[in-house]
Amino acid sequence: MSTEKQQGSMRFRNKWRLISFYFLLFTFFTCLLVSCSRTEPRIPFGFIELVYYQDSGRPLERFSFFIIAEDDDGIENLGDLYLYNDYEQLRWHIASDEWVTYTESGRTWIGTRSITNNENDILPRGQYRAVLLNKGGEKAERHFSFDAPEQPRLPFPSLEIDQGRYTINSLYAVNRLVCYDLSGNYIQTITLGNLSGSIAELGISPNARTAALWAQDSLYSTSAFTNVQQIQQ
Repeated sequence: MSTEKQQGSMRFRNKWRLISFYFLLFTFFTCLLVSCSRTEPRIPFGFIELVYYQDSGRPLERFSFFIIAEDDDGIENLGDLYLYNDYEQLRWHIASDEWVTYTESGRTWIGTRSITNNENDILPRGQYRAVLLNKGGEKAERHFSFDAPEQPRLPFPSLEIDQGRYTINSLYAVNRLVCYDLSGNYIQTITLGNLSGSIAELGISPNARTAALWAQDSLYSTSAFTNVQQIQQ
């Protein structure tokens, strides 16, 4: 091969190596940029509350579990929410199409009101761990400590509605009426100032047909929820 041809071939190889180098460099920085743009979700705050539900025997225990969920790509980028009790090896999965969502003071809460144990056993007290995943696979964790009394601290309350009047027997600090329409859909919640009185004076929506008592003990993060009663106005 002539010297001129050798030099031409060498220039071609050097040019190809340079192009390959810049391509690899471009690919590297592109991957780095994509990697840096992937952000983890966040759990700034959350809570677990024990709710007693009325039953023919002892009250049934449920956890109401909610977190404030944040993601730079919006809440629609969130995928799954888990609650773990590592000591008892328990896990609850709340899929995005199952969780309850509400907004309060500009913050979005997600979670569920129906965490339960197998065969309605008492839910374990102690340490819990929340894990939130987004659709990109990134996750956030937050630990909770829940130590409510293992036996109800207060007697289960009662609600009676008859001839347009309500009567409540409750030792809980806060008592509310939760109202539903004919199909059982939620209508409104009314905080009660008295344990008895006229239904007509409560300002209940005319679409409401039934109501349940929601009694709350904020000091111990526990609530009690009675069966619904027909509203007679």
